[in-house]
This record gives sequence, C-alpha cells and structure tokens, in this order.
Amino acid sequence: MLQASASALARRIRDRSLSSRALVDAHIAHLERCNPTLNALVRDRFAEARVEADLADEAIRRGDAVGPFHGVPCSIKEAFALTGMPNTSGLVARKGLVADRDATAVRRLRAAGAIPLGVTNVSELCMWMESDNEVYGRTDNPYDPSRIVGGSSGGEGAVVGAGGAPFGLGSDIGGSIRMPAFFNGVFGHKPSAGLVPGSGQFPMASGAATRYLTTGPLTRKAEDLYPLLRVLAGPDGEDPGCKPMALTDPATVSLEGLDVITVEHNGLVRVQSALIAAQRAACAHLRRRGARVHQVHLPELRSSLAVWSALLAEAGGPSFAELLGQGTAIPVFRELVAWLLGRSDHTLPAIGLALVEKVPALLGDTTAAAIESAARLRKTLDEAIGAHGVMLYPSYPRQAPRHGTPLLWPIQWAYTAVLNVMELPATQVPLGLSGGLPLGVQVVARHGEDHRCLAVASELERAFGGWVPPPRWFS
Repeated sequence: MLQASASALARRIRDRSLSSRALVDAHIAHLERCNPTLNALVRDRFAEARVEADLADEAIRRGDAVGPFHGVPCSIKEAFALTGMPNTSGLVARKGLVADRDATAVRRLRAAGAIPLGVTNVSELCMWMESDNEVYGRTDNPYDPSRIVGGSSGGEGAVVGAGGAPFGLGSDIGGSIRMPAFFNGVFGHKPSAGLVPGSGQFPMASGAATRYLTTGPLTRKAEDLYPLLRVLAGPDGEDPGCKPMALTDPATVSLEGLDVITVEHNGLVRVQSALIAAQRAACAHLRRRGARVHQVHLPELRSSLAVWSALLAEAGGPSFAELLGQGTAIPVFRELVAWLLGRSDHTLPAIGLALVEKVPALLGDTTAAAIESAARLRKTLDEAIGAHGVMLYPSYPRQAPRHGTPLLWPIQWAYTAVLNVMELPATQVPLGLSGGLPLGVQVVARHGEDHRCLAVASELERAFGGWVPPPRWFS
C-alpha cells in the first residue's frame, strides 16, 4: 500500500480488494513513524481523513459512481487553501490563519475522490529552496536528514518521497515542484503555462507572472501524472493566466523516431558527474528504443538567472518586502540586524531576497538586455526541441545539498527557474540512487506538449525503476 501508484490503489478500492480506510490508516501509521524526524507534514487532519475514508467505502458498497482517485490519500502544500487547515505560507504574520474554503486545485482533487491527510511545509512565502520558516521550522530529507528537501514544495517532496502519500499538490515559479521532487527521489510535473489554475494559494502571482507560477502534482509513480493533470487542468474563472488547452494522452507518443536533445549544463554552473552519467544513461536507453538523440550546447542558457529575474520584475505586482510585511514593506536592513540578534520573525533567505529584489530595477539597460535575451532563448528552445521532440536537462547541478549550503551557491536553481518564464512543461524524473541520494533529470517539451514529457518519464521509469523507497523508512 505504501509503494503502489495512486491509480492502482484507486482500482483496488473500486474492485473492493482494498478498503479506503485500510489505505488511509496505513499511510497515517507510516507518517506517524517518519514525520517526527522529517517535519514534512506540519498539520494533519487524520481524524477527518478516517471519516472521509469510511464514507468512501460506503459509497463503493452502495455502487455509487466515483472519481478516479476515490478513497486515495494525498498531501497538500500549505500554501494552498484547504478548509480547516492553516494557510500561512510560513509567514509569522499569518500564524493562526485557517482556510475557510478549498483552493481550486484542492477542490478538484477532492471532487475526484482524493482524501487529504494534511498540509506540508514550505519555504517562507514560497521563495527559497530550503523548506524552513519561523512558523514550522525545517524539513529534513527522507534519504538523509542532514540534506535539504528543496523548496518551496519541500514538504510535499519529503512526504511523497518517504512513502507518506501516493501523491501531493505543489506549485512552481522557479523550480518549486521539480527541485523537491528531485531531492526526494520522486516525479514532479510543472505543467505548460496556463494549463492548471493556481487560484486559492498564497502568495499568488500577478500580471504575466500568473503564467510563470504553475500548479502541478508530485507522485511516486509516473502513471499518476497524466490522470492527475486531467483532474487539475482547465480554467476556473479566477486565475487570469489559465486558458482552455487540449491535453493529449501520453500513450499516443511513440519513442520510435522521437527527437531527443540532451543539454548537460547551462554553460555557467558545472553539473555533478553522477548526474551527467545518469542523464547519458537515459539518453542511451531512449536511443535503444528508437529515439534520435543529439547532444547540444545552448549558449543562451548562460543568461538563465538574469532572464528569470528580469521577466518576473517586468511582470510587476507587490514586492517581496511588501509581501513579507503583509502590504507594507519590511525595513530590510533593520530586519537583517534583528536576524543577527536572533530576534527576527523572518528567515535569512527571505530577508536576503527582499534586499536584492531591487537589483533588476537598478540595472536599467542590463534588465532590458535580459528581456531581449529571453526572446532569443525562447526561440532557440522552440527550434531546438522541435514540434515532436523533448529536451533532457539537469534538474539541479548536484544531488540534495546539505542544509544551509544553497546560500553559498544561490544561482544553481536557474536550471529549473528559466523554464518557468519560458512557459514550457517539464517533468522531473528519478533515475535511481547514487551514494544513497536520488538522481534525476528534467524532461522538457514545447508549450502544450506535456504529454511528450510524461511519455518519456514513464519510459525512463520502466528502464531505471523510478522512485526508490528510502531504506531508513522501508527496512
């Protein structure tokens, strides 16, 4: 029960070979064992989940029509509103705030029969790659507690990676689904811009950034990605960035003759040799399956961080300092001093971001040049991937780092961030373990071609095994 896909578990519930209550109880027991170490699920609703599981079983006994994830437990990123659960996004000023409704994506999952077990930890205001804040504390990696889980959907990555839920709900504006999925050894899909609404999460993007901020699933099995996207996709009338889009079945994709370009680095930050080896092994397998694989270098990727920063700045909306202050910008230098004295309600990465966010505006012509670079990069990627292809690209240049160390190399998340402002779909695919830590790669396609990412993800899972349950929790 702790290793099967959500789809397989739902089938067992429908054919009555497994009860929802037994499934929910098994995941709760597992979370009660591992979560005190991980601190990933920051508020549970176990009692409510058990009641909902009993109701799900009653519906099956009555022969009622049920949704595709009927009776299956899941987890929800705390940034999404889930009725009765906190919705602080790790901000002390929002401590005590409880959601009185469900976010659109949460509502759709529940309508499909999923049963939320609780909400999971995030980075402060969802803008750093360590899931650590002054409300809930820090989340640790299920493969090695001395390592990070990523952010901002880090609690999601840790819960799913530890086997505590078959799938979870995350959001991503710079890699916040894919980095946690990578560091915790699971699948994570950042959909094409505009496919899934982000309504009901905090903070919410504004202007053009509503297309850069995407909502998507983290799963332990690849087969759940497409059915979850079918549940989540489609406009809701609230998110202006979400538009009607066709969603194609990955089963229609043939690997025979598929164009695969592989890009091993962005020309700026070196990638760990174990990750390059894993990416090359993935390419070799796809070539054996009939794909046309080409290794390329795209010099335009060197400007990834500048492009991401410039396009977010151009999108406008409240500053990060204003979000931290709930509408009034925090006095950043005073807050930095308070942090040094141990008296701040904010984390150092959040204060640092508030400090440097003005840089794009101060750069003037440099920012304009970055926006021009974005247009060139978009054209380059579109032509390189092609109408019937995918790109393999590192999810991050190294395996899960130790806590605190990302502050020393803050530009490394550009590997994921640039794809948000390019508005492209990308799936993080686990490729086994090395040194006890997960390996992985991103599979990227043209906008609206999510099914190609998912098809390749499924094939790589068959070849390399996909998610490997963490030995410390499955021994």
